[in-house]
Amino acid sequence: MQNLFGGKYNLLAGILTAVLLVGALLYGQYGSAKPGIKIGVLHSLSGTMAVSEAPLVDAVRLAVEEENKSGGVNGQTIEMIVADCRSDAAYCAQQAEKLITQDGVQALFGCWTSACRKAVKPVVEKHHHLLFYPLQYEGLEQSHDIIYTGAAPNQQIIPMALWALQQKGKRFYLIGSDYIFPRTANLMVKDVLLAKGGQLLGERYVPLGASDMAAAVQEIAAQHPDFVLNTLDGDSNLHFFRALHEAGIRAEKTPVFSISINEVEVAAIGAALMAGHYAVGSYFQSLDSTESKAFVERFRQRFGKERVLGDPMEAAYIGVKLWVDSARNAGTADLTLVKNTLAQQSMAAPQGIVAMDLDTRHLWKAVRIGRARPDGQFDIVWQSEAAVHPEPFPFYRSHQEWLAGQRALTGAAR
Repeated sequence: MQNLFGGKYNLLAGILTAVLLVGALLYGQYGSAKPGIKIGVLHSLSGTMAVSEAPLVDAVRLAVEEENKSGGVNGQTIEMIVADCRSDAAYCAQQAEKLITQDGVQALFGCWTSACRKAVKPVVEKHHHLLFYPLQYEGLEQSHDIIYTGAAPNQQIIPMALWALQQKGKRFYLIGSDYIFPRTANLMVKDVLLAKGGQLLGERYVPLGASDMAAAVQEIAAQHPDFVLNTLDGDSNLHFFRALHEAGIRAEKTPVFSISINEVEVAAIGAALMAGHYAVGSYFQSLDSTESKAFVERFRQRFGKERVLGDPMEAAYIGVKLWVDSARNAGTADLTLVKNTLAQQSMAAPQGIVAMDLDTRHLWKAVRIGRARPDGQFDIVWQSEAAVHPEPFPFYRSHQEWLAGQRALTGAAR
């Protein structure tokens, strides 16, 4: 019996030793030789922008987890380092500096407001680094170190304003947060709508995070515009739509067209307050396509069946996908090589095919206008026939004229 058990023990010990040796070899090949690769995520998890920005961190996380399951970046596991920007552009720039110089990230994903992006941009360019920016914005910018996965003006605010003029009437009112995006976007709106015979009834800006909407709502109630174009950001939207409802202003007579509202904001504001109003984006969760339905299902399996998805979340998600594809194609995460490879990327995104524009570092994207439903989703009432070429500088003025005009009208804005 002793010899029998001794023989079995020796056999088991030999098998265990072999397994450990193979494990050590594999660890040497795929573990110590392939350390993780870090990315930085810059979004506000506190403050006035948290309701909008926090969900984008989940979208980035989903993309990272999916790519890690399929081998990461050339065998390297992607590690996320999330920095809370605290709804403070200057603080976000400090966090970008830390992520680049101390944490050693290979790419940054983040920012929401243009004030935040413009604060982070000099940091990124100083280090010749790489930022993926996922928001629709006012344009008038391009950088070799930034990939703009959100929409340019000709892919959101301009087509929405023209559609509103054609469908709802010529008399319009503008309200926005007091910083660079709303003021510049509304300059473009006035250009195109006044040229088409539109009549501007009023234009008002409130501080970012403002809750007092009484003056704006009183003006809207008194002037009865055919539509309102809304460039408020963050939780100011909640206060604005509540004030409209309390004043008896309804979507049937005075529809609001919003730039920075998607399904996430609708859930926070309340679907009943938003029903009948409009938003613009390249992506809506209700999009009836195989890619979109699969995207929604994967996200909800990971983060909860009650969660909703919006346009900026999709743009944040595809930013990670484009970066990983570029690093895989380049065979390295080296910044110079990845940037060169990014210029040639395209992908089948949840919104449809997107492709990088070599000259501007923006994406060719679809344009869609949605009307909010009582269930918090959107019915798509208009969409472009194909992906639209990005034009960060609308063609009817030179770059110099646009930048001079922007400096003039945003002198007191952030």
